[in-house]
Amino acid sequence: MPEVKLAFIGFGNVGQALARLLLRKEMELRDRYGITFQVNGIATARHGIAISKEGLDLNRAIEIVRQKGTLNEISKITVHNNEEFLSSCQANVLFENSPVNYDTGQPAIDHIRAALNLGMHAITANKGPVVHAYFELTELARQKGRKFYFESTVMDGAPIFSLYRETLPAAQLLRIYGILNSTTNLILTRMENGESFDDAVRYAQSIGIAETDPSGDIDGWDAAIKLAALASVLMEYPLKPQDVEREGIRGIDLKAVEEAKQEGKRWKLVCSAWRDGKVVRARVAPQKVPVDSPLFNVNGTSSVVQFETDVLGLLTVFEQDPSPDTTAYGLFADFIHAVAG
Repeated sequence: MPEVKLAFIGFGNVGQALARLLLRKEMELRDRYGITFQVNGIATARHGIAISKEGLDLNRAIEIVRQKGTLNEISKITVHNNEEFLSSCQANVLFENSPVNYDTGQPAIDHIRAALNLGMHAITANKGPVVHAYFELTELARQKGRKFYFESTVMDGAPIFSLYRETLPAAQLLRIYGILNSTTNLILTRMENGESFDDAVRYAQSIGIAETDPSGDIDGWDAAIKLAALASVLMEYPLKPQDVEREGIRGIDLKAVEEAKQEGKRWKLVCSAWRDGKVVRARVAPQKVPVDSPLFNVNGTSSVVQFETDVLGLLTVFEQDPSPDTTAYGLFADFIHAVAG
């Protein structure tokens, strides 16, 4: 197999974790899968752009970003935007990890569309393109003989999409049920231990789980877009996050948490999607779940999703305490499937 040339758009925590994983698994990729690689380009919003057709020093790139330097100093080519970047780096695979846009999926959609048109496989952890352009980008990838993969978009490295793609042919998904947002689950877990809502949010921010503006999590947008992605891909129904009935956890206080505990229940931000005739309906809302629920013992930053199909009944996937490293593994696994599969 010829050497695979890689490009990164976005090189934050997940991108850097992926770079470290590629370096750590370099020998295994070569010996087990016949894959060798070089990184031809890295484009970031804050740390500049680097391109080298001979290959960048990935360790040096990681160190430059860690020290808040600029990647321009190691670039062999000067470009001014991501469109020029993609056409100049001559890569075979794009890892697209720019920040998510809940409303439109841009500019990630344009990045992926351009990469596919240039003959690259496109792999992303960005939920926006899956929700807002899954059918278009999947068809474009088919036409170009490339892959558009996105395993890391919903449950980090947990194999949700590849589970269906590889092992459940002709299984019709009837219902999705679960906890898809780690931040709200952590907040609710800490409130059960007596911490106020505001203090729990601040803790989530301090460990990097919640953003400076946590509204995307606590108002249910992140859960809604993940649920829309699952419905779009696995139920083959073009659901948008704006179509999801949505309620966040702002209305839950310590009194409500204590009352639930006295009932033998726990508050969870529950995601559900189900077929209703020819349409798919979806809801994200806090619920008190009983002890016999598969959601009851999902604590901290862990997630769970349960699928009801027409052939297997209930199938549950649980992910414990995800991190940028687990998200990076989902991208890494997609990379192997794309180039070796």
